[in-house]
Amino acid sequence: MAIKNVLLYCFAAFYFSFNLQAQVVEPVTWETRSEKISETEYDLISTATIDDGWHLYSQVVPEGGPIATSFTYNENTGYQLVESTIEQDGKIVDDPVFEMKIKFFENKAEFRQRIKVLNLELSLVEGEVEFMVCDDEKCLPPTYIDIKFDLQKAKTVGKIINNSAIGVPETNTLNTLQDSKIINPVKWRTSVEKLTTTDYVLVSTATIQKNWKLYSQNVEEGPIPTSFNYTLKDGVTLEGETREEKGKVVMDKVFEAEIKFFKNTAQFRQKIKVANTDITSVKAEVGFMACNDTQCTPPSYFDLEFDLTNTVKGEDLTSANEEDKGDSRGLWSIFLVAFLSGFVALLTPCVFPMIPMTVSFFIKQSQSKAKGIRNAIIYGLSIIVIYVLLGTIITAIFGADALNALATNVWFNLIFFLLLIVFAMSFLGAFEIVLPNSWANKADKQADRGGLIGIFFMALALAIVSFSCTGPIVGTILVEAASKGGVAPVIGMLGFSSAIALPFALFAAFPGWLNSLPKSGGWLNTVKVVLGFLELALAFKFLSQADLVLQLHFLEREVFLAIWIAIFGALSLYLLGKIQLPHDSPLKHISVGRLMLGLLTLSFTVYMIPGLWGAPLNLISAFPPPLDYSESPYGVGNSQGGGTSSHIDLPEGAHLLAPHDIIAFNDYDLGLAYAKKIGKPVMLDFTGWACVNCRKMEQQVWVKPDVLSKLKNDVVLISLYVDEQIDFPEGEAPDSKLRPGKKLRNKGQKWSEMQTIRYKTNTQPYYVLMDHDEENLNKPVAYTPDAKEYYNWLKEGIANFKK
Repeated sequence: MAIKNVLLYCFAAFYFSFNLQAQVVEPVTWETRSEKISETEYDLISTATIDDGWHLYSQVVPEGGPIATSFTYNENTGYQLVESTIEQDGKIVDDPVFEMKIKFFENKAEFRQRIKVLNLELSLVEGEVEFMVCDDEKCLPPTYIDIKFDLQKAKTVGKIINNSAIGVPETNTLNTLQDSKIINPVKWRTSVEKLTTTDYVLVSTATIQKNWKLYSQNVEEGPIPTSFNYTLKDGVTLEGETREEKGKVVMDKVFEAEIKFFKNTAQFRQKIKVANTDITSVKAEVGFMACNDTQCTPPSYFDLEFDLTNTVKGEDLTSANEEDKGDSRGLWSIFLVAFLSGFVALLTPCVFPMIPMTVSFFIKQSQSKAKGIRNAIIYGLSIIVIYVLLGTIITAIFGADALNALATNVWFNLIFFLLLIVFAMSFLGAFEIVLPNSWANKADKQADRGGLIGIFFMALALAIVSFSCTGPIVGTILVEAASKGGVAPVIGMLGFSSAIALPFALFAAFPGWLNSLPKSGGWLNTVKVVLGFLELALAFKFLSQADLVLQLHFLEREVFLAIWIAIFGALSLYLLGKIQLPHDSPLKHISVGRLMLGLLTLSFTVYMIPGLWGAPLNLISAFPPPLDYSESPYGVGNSQGGGTSSHIDLPEGAHLLAPHDIIAFNDYDLGLAYAKKIGKPVMLDFTGWACVNCRKMEQQVWVKPDVLSKLKNDVVLISLYVDEQIDFPEGEAPDSKLRPGKKLRNKGQKWSEMQTIRYKTNTQPYYVLMDHDEENLNKPVAYTPDAKEYYNWLKEGIANFKK
């Protein structure tokens, strides 16, 4: 009954606001002032004058009630908030419309926010108040008013007004957020750091509620990433990308990808250059999404403004880069992988035979053992310098920030795919990748000069001659390092070259170890061929990434797994001696080590086969496309799930929701019309493509037989995706009801506003059972991981529909 009355209120608000013949009503006017408490403390006072017959609601409103009044202050480094905004006593009544006790204000209401000033030159504080008002007949939609406080005109008061003097609510801000269904877990504030007369850093700071997380800008698969859209006037240019803090990276089991997010606070920094001194501010819009363990908010957009006249001294981003500091663990992983790759490169036919030859040369040509060791160490250091220079050149050409963008670009993924195919064919013996002979000849001539320069050119000659073996490995490392961006290519080359150089120094210091080295032979070519198979398998990961971005469905999960099964199956046969390549030496028997490696790859091949029938393959979940990106969501040979044929005639606008085979609609009107036609209740599923907990419900709760039976046979499912990015036709975007003066961006915002206005909540997942008159059959529920509880909820609502 309460929900019905809420709907009447919302309908009245809509009608009242948009009826062309109606008078524009503004029953609340706001005034602001400030009071100086001490040299560093002020009270920001917002006073609402309310017309007779109208009432303004408190900041603390019970669940299911009207929109609460809320204040947002644009904080910067010049001041900080002291606790929360406090309000007067107000009036508490048993509201007959919402059927609950609600606190509201009549005639006048005063709200106070204590601040502590950190910059004594601060003169202005700005913010925004959101509120909703009603009279006995109607309600107005939520309204947003900008508020400003002039500290220079602050009145000095004789005593500090304590909280009890103006009636502090018994519940604090945290409880308010818990009691309200409208969730705003992320608050934004802005500040500006001045570097030079023309260079500034725009700082956007997010304060994130406990147990919630805000996602990084660099999320490729999964939740909606945070994004910044700067509105630039003539004379203002962006310098580089918006940088972010370290954050936390975890392997998300639902999205099967590494996802970076922030907790508690997050800071984003954008460097700009301002050529026009008349410009005093820069505006931007931040788009973001937040989740906790049970729910997610829809994509949200918040306007930011940066005051260039109120700045603090800052450091250049190039010398204080939080993101680079935060990526230290990623750089260490690049170093370790490259280091291990260097050891693998040592075991190739181009490098391994050079170890005893080069070390013996230094020892024999030197006047003493100590000098031989010194020369070998210098030789190893020269190898490191050469490869680090290569990584530095790559970074300098493309730019530290551009590499990550290149690595995630469709065309560069295709280029990486082709590049790795070429490397693989080279390792398999189709051809050799060699640098021009003239380069090696010139290096050899310089090596004859002797001394430090001669040793350096000996190392350069080794790098050139061995390129046919080391080139593909180096290229693969650079490709992988590009996905990290920044100085990752330099770190990768440092790790790779350190592993190459280490044996020369060690064997020069301990020449007796040379006798323990295995003799060169056919096993070196085996190492090279194994690397070729691995390069071939890795190449299809990049092709798959491009296919996923373009949604071509050319390389779906089954095709990808079939290719990998074929590649590793062929590798197994090669290691077991069943396949020989033209350049292989005759194989009379296989060693125990080769046999063990062959059995390992054969086991891996067999492990992947059930993936064709829908097995998750957790060991390699980061490589193949996700389970739902497949020809058959149920696995090869299975065209249905739960007993409903996938070939039934579907009603207009419906589709089969995989892998459950539930008839589902993504359009509200079509779904409701179909429900009326067949006489079944409607289940609204407010969800999101990037909603982690929505996927958990679908994968862990909906699959239970009792629940699945209800969803397939007893209700009409309408799934409304609040992050759907389908734009409205040009000129047809409706006005936003929650952000007056702005248009809806896409279909997702339409469903998000519908949920917020109708059900006073904005988080997903959120499930509603309703009849054909759009009245609720029982109380809606959110994330419900207990399958029995969720089944009982479905059963109750369906039973109420049949009464």
